[in-house]
Amino acid sequence: MKLFQQLLVAGAAASMIAPFAAQATDVNLEDMNSYSNSSKSAGFTNNYLNVQPGDWAHQSIKDLVQSRGCDIEVNDKALTRFEAASIVNSCLGDVAEVSNIERTLIDEFSSELALLRGRVDGIEARMNEFEAGTFSDTTTLDGKAVFLLGGVDGNDDTYGDTEAFGAAYVYQMNLNTTFTGDDNLYVRLKTGGGDFAKTNFGNKPGTYHNETSAKDNILRVDKIWYTFPVGDKVTATFGPLIENYYMLAATPSVYKPKVLKAFRFGGHGIAFGASTSVGAGLKYVGDNGFASSITANSKKGSTTTGLFTEDDVNKVNVMGAYTGDNYHLSATYTTQNNGFTGGYPYYSVVKNAGKDTTGWALRGWWRPEDQGTAVPSISIGYDTVAFSGVTNGFKEGEGYSVGLNWTDMFQADDTIGIALGQPIKGSNHTTSGTKSIEPFMWEAYYSFKPNDSIEITPGIFGGSDLKNTTVTNDNIFGFVVATTFKF
Repeated sequence: MKLFQQLLVAGAAASMIAPFAAQATDVNLEDMNSYSNSSKSAGFTNNYLNVQPGDWAHQSIKDLVQSRGCDIEVNDKALTRFEAASIVNSCLGDVAEVSNIERTLIDEFSSELALLRGRVDGIEARMNEFEAGTFSDTTTLDGKAVFLLGGVDGNDDTYGDTEAFGAAYVYQMNLNTTFTGDDNLYVRLKTGGGDFAKTNFGNKPGTYHNETSAKDNILRVDKIWYTFPVGDKVTATFGPLIENYYMLAATPSVYKPKVLKAFRFGGHGIAFGASTSVGAGLKYVGDNGFASSITANSKKGSTTTGLFTEDDVNKVNVMGAYTGDNYHLSATYTTQNNGFTGGYPYYSVVKNAGKDTTGWALRGWWRPEDQGTAVPSISIGYDTVAFSGVTNGFKEGEGYSVGLNWTDMFQADDTIGIALGQPIKGSNHTTSGTKSIEPFMWEAYYSFKPNDSIEITPGIFGGSDLKNTTVTNDNIFGFVVATTFKF
């Protein structure tokens, strides 16, 4: 019955976004750098996502064609990443020197260039700008290692963990394989963590670092999925290990959260809460800014419980969005069975584990046309949640997030980030007069690159009233330095 009810809700939600689906546009999912192949773009990239008008890469390619006098026409329509790589290769294949922007384009499309040629030659050999490891003509490998160093004051009172100053690490490898040139098989191998990561940087939402990985020093398959086009404007994705947000039709936020994971996607709240599981999705992307998608994830789908059974723990998200050259608005509806999100990143009193949930994630962002100015990009998120069948606890909740980014302020590719917000708090308690706590979180960081492959990010973060009503000293303040090596 739950499955039938959920499908009815999903169908109704899908009908709500049909007008969007009839006229959608493909927008890169930005700021998912920890899942990305690229070390240079301003947003999430992968071999199968398009380069949109308004993206820095699209404009840079148009400038490249004009400055190099290439006999290629680049209009205001989206380019596939392989089309973009072909243009870069055609314009720069026989040059001896390149500009900084041209170096950035080479690095951005290094995987596609390697796949197009099947070996590292041309630009790579002349300028030694990049190296791409290949297992076959259509498989590339890239990755990163992250060192974390820091500590959290108040961690003992709030979460019962250590306040000691210490270190942690993450090691990640991304493999991408195309079989047709338009599809992509993605596999992520990851390890890291250890006890220090779990305690100092592993409590949700207050101290959970954007790069935290509690894998106990075991290298394992962390993500795996396959995506392919269905016609000109529809993309399908499915896999045994995938989060819902990899299948979204449009980016919900352009803020780069380089300290706390809770600030991802305009707030890692009810709709976009992380949980790797069996998943599948469809997105429809048109030519005029509108986009829509529907995704389904099942935590029990790989067990004997089965997909979307009465006892399955699952989630269905439906997004409708509009994205212009430098702004975005979207609404995502979510319906979840048997406590899919498990409370993350809610204020702990609100968890209501095991309950069915519905909610909305409203997102908007704007960014200036020029970087390196005092005007930041602005990303805003607002979430609502409603729990069913609650007999002792909060029946509803809400939260918000605001993120500001300044780029290229002191040197090329640097970033200043400030974010603040409220993890989802509870409201409408079953017991009249129950006090509603107002949790609050924030982060601030500066990120810079000594060279193209190393990024250093010192940051501070904090929060108040993060635990529950019975903890009086549940305020924290932390400092962390993340050093990222990309290869």
